[in-house]
Amino acid sequence: MTCTLHLAWDSRLAGYDFGPGHPMAPLRLELTMELAQAFGLGRLEGVTEEVPAVATGAELELVHDPAYIGMVRLAGHQAVKGEGGTGGGLSDGLTTRALLMHGLGNEDNPLFPGMHEAAAMVTGATLAAARAVWTSASQHAASLAGGLHHAMAGHASGFCVYNDPAVAIAWLLSQGAQRIAYVDVDAHHGDGVQVAFWDDPRVLTISVHEDPETLFPGTGRPGETGGPHADRTAVNLALPAGTGDAGWLRAFHAVVPPVVRAFRPQLLVSQHGCDSHRDDPLANLELSIDGQRAAHAAIHALAHEVSDGRWLITGGGGYEHVQVVPRTWTHLLFEAAGAPLDPVRSIPERWREYATGATGQPAPARMTEDGPATFTAFESGHDPADPVDRAIMATRRAVFPYHGLLP
Repeated sequence: MTCTLHLAWDSRLAGYDFGPGHPMAPLRLELTMELAQAFGLGRLEGVTEEVPAVATGAELELVHDPAYIGMVRLAGHQAVKGEGGTGGGLSDGLTTRALLMHGLGNEDNPLFPGMHEAAAMVTGATLAAARAVWTSASQHAASLAGGLHHAMAGHASGFCVYNDPAVAIAWLLSQGAQRIAYVDVDAHHGDGVQVAFWDDPRVLTISVHEDPETLFPGTGRPGETGGPHADRTAVNLALPAGTGDAGWLRAFHAVVPPVVRAFRPQLLVSQHGCDSHRDDPLANLELSIDGQRAAHAAIHALAHEVSDGRWLITGGGGYEHVQVVPRTWTHLLFEAAGAPLDPVRSIPERWREYATGATGQPAPARMTEDGPATFTAFESGHDPADPVDRAIMATRRAVFPYHGLLP
């Protein structure tokens, strides 16, 4: 498949840094980009790279309240006063409480100097990728620093300060897009994007995530299907903790492609949080690198099938920084470039030395774990007693009839 890929990247994106010990470590991005370049991503025909600009206030206000943006600016200034800690040294208790009311200065989202500028640059990268796809400068475009899908209009949440996928989608709508499909495969529900377009029939939001009974943010049940003007445009597939490659891929293919095809989007936006991996410390799904690679390929194929290949790619969660994030996101970038890596390929020794030197952890030797991930199609028959099949059926019953599909 011949593809072009535009990559919105600059080392300054590592400035989105909540500090030592926080799971959202910028090192995971740096290791990914180093691994991708070790395999020669930048030398592939059709791959371009851009240093993104910081998102403007007007762009952020496509989704976020102006007062909240002001609070994020204040948070960065207060972090300087408190020497970049978790809120220490704030001028008074009222300021501390105001920041906390906006989700800033807590354990998930500790303050750091330049918080607004760093978060706005992440959003700027996703906007740059969106522009490249919308203007046909490139078929596909990626913003791996993006995918911060939990942020709400007026508060931060779950390591996310500004909701870059939602801002990019809102910008695309402002440019004339009429139908956009958003597919989120992070282990956590894509709640912020769902809320942003809850009542907008132009945006289909699909989230495949761990059951909210066992994982933050506690939302994303099949019955959450959209507002009165956009009924059944929110699709939630909540899978039981412990679901592995076979069950996850079975569920994905049973729900996501049929609904996306029925919606007929002009552009596909995807969020590729890789915290669905079995080694991730913050979630309870059991996918392998190979299962995640299969998901990337399926979404890529779907973009070419339904939206003439127009595909905007973002990163997201993923908190195993050496074994998982660099490998799965490097697979994603090469898949998007139309040059998928052979999964049995050995990882360049210079990257392994770099990763071990930076982290003190042993680096993986190959780009695969278990070999090709396989699954049995849901349409071949299902078991009502199986928890994965029950989850599939709950989602299909909730949304399929509205889209003209049989549950």
